[in-house]
Amino acid sequence: MTIWKQPHISKVYEALSAIADERIELCGENEAKCTSTSRGKFYTINYDPKSNSIMSNDNSAFYTDNLSYPMIAILMLKGIVDYDKELLSPLKDIAWKDINQKYKDDFDLGLDYYFTNLFPKDLDLNIFKNKVKSIFDFVCTLKINHLGKKVQPPKAY
Repeated sequence: MTIWKQPHISKVYEALSAIADERIELCGENEAKCTSTSRGKFYTINYDPKSNSIMSNDNSAFYTDNLSYPMIAILMLKGIVDYDKELLSPLKDIAWKDINQKYKDDFDLGLDYYFTNLFPKDLDLNIFKNKVKSIFDFVCTLKINHLGKKVQPPKAY
């Protein structure tokens, strides 16, 4: 079986945003639908806990072979990846697709933009980053298999 590669840490931020925006919903015990940050398309995520396998038809999963934000989000909703609910509010309504395109998918620059321009000034940035880093570190320990063949992502913005 093929194991998904570890994601970029930005995908944890995007997963938390999807939950904060209520763009991801469970559609059964092990399936979810996730609307993209641009709201122009949606992804289908399937998870099989018995085989520890997951599949999503999003761009990151299809083109990079990395765990993607919709995959991480369903793992959060299923309770496999724990997260602090206080992380959600600062990540609500963040246009990650636009940010990522602006910086040509340089996710580090995209995160820098978020922290500099969009992060609430009344919150402690270091505490916030450390909580997300803990989630990321845990996600990187997961050895999750591909669930079937990759599925072509939808064509839309």
